[in-house]
Amino acid sequence: MRKQSKYLLLSLVTALSLFVLSGCVQTKNGVPTGDGWVYNLLVRPMGNVIQFLALDWHLGYGWAIILVTLLVRVVIILPLGLSQSWKSTYQAEKRNYLQPHLEPLNEKMRNAEAQEEKLAIQQQIMQIQRDNGVSLLGGIGCLPIIIQWPFFSALFYATRYTKGIAGHSFLGMNLGETSLVLVALTGLLYLFQGWLSTLTVPEEQQKQMRQMMFLMPIMMVFFTWSAPAGGAIYWLVSGAMGIIQQVITMYWIRPIMKERIDKEFEENPPKIPDFTQGARKDVTPQTNEGQKNLAPTPKASGQNKQGRNAGKQKQQ
Repeated sequence: MRKQSKYLLLSLVTALSLFVLSGCVQTKNGVPTGDGWVYNLLVRPMGNVIQFLALDWHLGYGWAIILVTLLVRVVIILPLGLSQSWKSTYQAEKRNYLQPHLEPLNEKMRNAEAQEEKLAIQQQIMQIQRDNGVSLLGGIGCLPIIIQWPFFSALFYATRYTKGIAGHSFLGMNLGETSLVLVALTGLLYLFQGWLSTLTVPEEQQKQMRQMMFLMPIMMVFFTWSAPAGGAIYWLVSGAMGIIQQVITMYWIRPIMKERIDKEFEENPPKIPDFTQGARKDVTPQTNEGQKNLAPTPKASGQNKQGRNAGKQKQQ
């Protein structure tokens, strides 16, 4: 569920950022007018860097876009992304460690019929997680994502509006026109990235994750379809860098976090309050059958009467 929220948040921020900034970049007949702080502060400087690499260094516009994208991703985006992954993985491993301790309550919640009973058990689970330092947000911070998007958007619009890009080609593709090859490759890359994220979640969550992992690839296909090949190159390289970040998280950050969590809970065992067991007893409704067992049976009553009569006869 946490990763689902992360994908949904990332998708919404992507769409919202591009929508807002597209309105801020003022154009006339498809050409920027040069007005507006977004264009002058973000897009124009990025376009100047692309032109410098393409013309002064003779790299060509295709390789210039790739190089600038890599620089932005490696220097700015990747450290922020890994920092976010570090925090979210730490929280995820804490939840995984506590999962066996919470399984009795989870089982009780799955079998509960009354909504009030489910809510009560859910509150108990959340309380146990808080007591053991698990963040309810799961370490998904919005700030790293928000910081990334000005750079994302500046580079994306620079590839669309920088003078000279539309008139050149790269590997046989016209940079000013839509490339179906880049559209397909970008969609596959983001789909593969989403599939990688499902490998680190429990099996019961993988089905839900698979439903969500198609959201980002569909959006990327839409963006690259509506953008010229110069902009599609940016999304393609960004997708490849996203896969690299995912692999680093899976095979470097996650093992470190798992070892760290195991050591932390070995030194300070998890705090599982006694009220969890009490709650399981309290929420069990008392049946009529149980109440009948508490009442004396007719046979027992007859035996008591015979005993009293026998006592009276003995006294006489």
